[in-house]
Order: sequence, then C-alpha cells, then structure tokens
Amino acid sequence: MHEYDSFNEEVLGALGAVVGADSVLMVEPMREHTTFRVGGPADVMVFPHSVEELVQVLNIVSVAQLPITVVGNGSDLLVSDRGIRGVVVLLRDTFATIRLEGTKIYAEAGALLRDVALEAATASLAGMEGLWGIPATVGGACHMNAGAYGYQTADVLESVQVYVPGVPGEKGRVQEIAVAELAMGYRQSRIHDENLIVLSARFALCPDTAEDIQARMADFQQRREEKQPLEMPSAGSTFKRPEGYFAGKLIMDAGLRGVRIGGAQVSEKHCGFLVNTGTARAADVDALIKHVQDEVFRQFGVTLEPEVKRIGEF
Repeated sequence: MHEYDSFNEEVLGALGAVVGADSVLMVEPMREHTTFRVGGPADVMVFPHSVEELVQVLNIVSVAQLPITVVGNGSDLLVSDRGIRGVVVLLRDTFATIRLEGTKIYAEAGALLRDVALEAATASLAGMEGLWGIPATVGGACHMNAGAYGYQTADVLESVQVYVPGVPGEKGRVQEIAVAELAMGYRQSRIHDENLIVLSARFALCPDTAEDIQARMADFQQRREEKQPLEMPSAGSTFKRPEGYFAGKLIMDAGLRGVRIGGAQVSEKHCGFLVNTGTARAADVDALIKHVQDEVFRQFGVTLEPEVKRIGEF
C-alpha cells in the first residue's frame, strides 16, 4: 500500500465530477507515459480536457493538500521504480488545443511542440522550425525554455497563462505573464523557479513561404536522425551543456560510449544521450547518470548537471 492509498471518496469523487470518472485512473504505470519507458505507478492519474477543468483539478488537489505532479510528454522525466505519490495530471492528448490567431498561435500546455510547428508551417508562419523535433509539450518547453540548433522557446513565445499555486490547503490563481517577465535563460525560467504550472501559451511568428519553412524543418529532422538515437527510448539530451564544453564530447572522451548499467546505456550514436535498451529500470538509468558524472568529473574536473528531472524515491 502506498502512503496515499488513503485517497478518500470525496477527493476522488470531486476529481471525477470535473473530468469524468473515465479520466481518473488509479495505480497507473508511469512507464506508459514517459519517453524513457521506465517508472512505477502513479497513485492517481487525472486527464483534464480544458483550462477550466485543469484549474479545478489543481484547486481540488491543493485544498486536499496532496502531492501533485504535472506531466506533459514525459520526455524530460526519470520516474522512480517506486512510482509517484499523490496525483499526476497528464496534459498530453486530452489538453492539446492549437488555434491560429493571425500571425500568432495559441496552444494549450499539453500540445506537442511538433504539432504547433506543423500548424505554423501549414499557415506559412516561421519561427518554430528548430523546435519541432524536440519531444516536448508546450508546457514543458516553456518550463525549461527548450531549444535546439540556435532556436529557443523564448524567441517565439509572447506570453503564458499560468496557475500560481496558493499556500497548502488553499486554491491558487490564474495569471497571464509576458515573456519579458519570465526571466528565460538556458534551460531556466521563472516558471521553473517559482513552480508555476503552464495552462496555455501564445507564440508570435513571422510570415514566410511554406517551402522555405518546410525545407528548414526537413534539414533539422535529417540532422537529428543522423546524430541522435531516435530509435531507442530516452529522455533526449541527458545533461545540460557545461559552460565551455559539450556534454556528449566529454562523455565520449571519458571512454564511456556504450557503457551499460543494467538495461541503461550511454548511446553509441550520441554520447549525450542515455538510452533504454529494452530492459532498463529507473534505478539503472539513475546509476548510469551518476557513473557518467563521476567519471567526467574525475577525468576532466567538469560537473555535468542533468537536464532530466528525477521524481520519486531512488
């Protein structure tokens, strides 16, 4: 039995009344909802369908003083084999509306960056091309200012609508914040620092020809396919780029290419990625992260900071 197996009927009933009973799952395996394909069960998982439903769910959980974890694509998460206590709110799929507004695009937090970029390309709007292959939702991209190939979320983000948590036992509030007020830097933002929860975002883009936009997207996709182990479960780049270095090269130069612990392996295709060979547990990935950090520091005196967020007890 988990610590939060004592969910009372009142809380479960309140959640079900908001999102529908079929959208509240008990003991749901997180390996089905993370790109690493590892992780134990969530005590309760909820699937909201609108901003209004999401805010109500967050308020219910806050008032009940239960732990809450908001998950988008699960692409930057390492969930413990013991799972996640409390309530997991999954935004992907059921909370993914994308709407064109002239040269701007509105997207709910669960929309995939890929889908937003494709919507932009169809409308001959440029700016999302470098982001489209990042396996993240809009909420996750805003949370960490996701980026690649010289592009970053902050470049095209105009504003976000966020849920600002209240004190334990009280409801939070909804606030619109302009990108200039988000203090977005390399893999950081106020959203991350202040534990804000993204509800939706608005992107400001520029007109261009569909052919040129699609050509850039195809170029970025080809680069990813040539250099990244897209065919294997992973969380994308495992480590942040240390100042003055590249994490993948440091790991390769440390002689760690292909090194395994259990079912987790340093990718032979790109050493900046740790991959699941098919049998990995979260504990294997966690141990391999620590081994890589120790070896790189021992050999080069450089500290590698994980991009991957650990959740649960390891």
